[in-house]
Amino acid sequence: MDKQLLDILVCPVSGAALSMADHNALTAVNAEIDQGRATYADQSPVAQRVQAMLVTRDGRVGYRVDDGIPIMLPERGIALPGAS
Repeated sequence: MDKQLLDILVCPVSGAALSMADHNALTAVNAEIDQGRATYADQSPVAQRVQAMLVTRDGRVGYRVDDGIPIMLPERGIALPGAS
């Protein structure tokens, strides 16, 4: 993702800065998806594995990036494994 775009994107709920998820974060969230435990903020299940994701710097919420487009809708935030 373009560095300039990444520098201006923030979480639409908290305003927290975002960064691209690393391999470990993607593996963890995809394991949750595979086990049917991952949900969006609106409590609907996350059915499709994540190929790329923006995560808040505190590691609590992720937003999928589909075909290079960040899905930054508040109801589409994914609670990340290990987030309290």
